Amino acid sequence: MLKLEKVTGGYANIPVLKDVTFEVADGELVGLIGLNGAGKSTTINEIIGLLTPYGGQIAIDGLTIQQDPASYRQKIGYIPETPSLYEELTLREHLETVLMAYGLDVTEGMARADKYLKLFRLDEKLDWFPTQFSKGMKQKVMIICAYAVDPSLYIVDEPFLGLDPVAIADLIQLLADEKAKGKSILMSTHVLDSAEKMCDGFVILHKGQIRAKGTLDELRSTFGDEKASLNDIYMTLTEEETA
Repeated sequence: MLKLEKVTGGYANIPVLKDVTFEVADGELVGLIGLNGAGKSTTINEIIGLLTPYGGQIAIDGLTIQQDPASYRQKIGYIPETPSLYEELTLREHLETVLMAYGLDVTEGMARADKYLKLFRLDEKLDWFPTQFSKGMKQKVMIICAYAVDPSLYIVDEPFLGLDPVAIADLIQLLADEKAKGKSILMSTHVLDSAEKMCDGFVILHKGQIRAKGTLDELRSTFGDEKASLNDIYMTLTEEETA
């Protein structure tokens, strides 16, 4: 379980988030939705430990980063919006490096990764250099790295960018499988039609604060439109921004 309580934070004393409180339960997929600049990336950076909140607390399975930084980070599988790869490492070496960084057994981790390498048709490219891959293939590498560490929390940032329709369907199924295992998933995305179908709940960020949270029906109640789609709600935020 991921739990944020009254988190205030940002960059170099410029607060972006103000009193952000929400949770992602075990076996739950929550969509983090908001306009560009709403604070979604800052929220993710606070959770994964790249930023330290000015105030409030973030805990994963009851553990904060202050209590045990290594164990806290081992609980997170992060799939970033922009793939982060090393030019001098092969795909195999990327996976081995990630597993060693997490303090995991490399042989067991590679065995876990094998299923996902085959799914994304990368099992015969272990000795290739991912920096030479297409955008979609690079994204698949990041997905495999996250799954190989078997975390309790997945942080997924714009996961569908660059993926072909088959890979998108595969990823949607993978996320559903992990949810069924009791994993917590926080997904930031602008692909609202997919999010509406996939997510159990939503956190709507607006100008660094939570504008609304809950199921789609609860969001509809907050925004006063019983038939609103997630896209309709997003457009309402756009109108509020320009009002």
